[in-house]
Amino acid sequence: MTLAKTLGYHTIVIDPREAFATRERFPHVDELLVEWTSDALEKLHPDEGTYIAVLSHDEKLDNPALAVALKSPARYVGVLGTRKKIPNRFAALRELGVTDEQLSHLCAPIGMNMGAVSPEEIALSILAEMVSAKHGIQRVSEFVTAVVK
Repeated sequence: MTLAKTLGYHTIVIDPREAFATRERFPHVDELLVEWTSDALEKLHPDEGTYIAVLSHDEKLDNPALAVALKSPARYVGVLGTRKKIPNRFAALRELGVTDEQLSHLCAPIGMNMGAVSPEEIALSILAEMVSAKHGIQRVSEFVTAVVK
């Protein structure tokens, strides 16, 4: 979150799990919301200036949040996960009413491909992808192209 703040992003962490959504874990975040992620996103009304990174690894939290995010005009939506699981995620999102057009905006797996391994490197790859989207360079997922065709 520190680098995101340095780059000028207003940072919000949303997690319904009180054990994870703490100031100790996220001391530099602007806002910390302890509520169901999809509900919080609906209340926040993401717009063209919104960048959303979904990172919990918990499909019951992630997929409803992704459905809200992808149906919004958010400039960037990305999700952490393995390439192997992406087709299953897309199927689950379609069941939640996400269209193929909306899925084409999902960056999955999240982050610029730069061989990132550590949490800090992964954060940098995510922010690099967000900055690219900010400047009009949107990654097209090869998974969307393969699944939609």
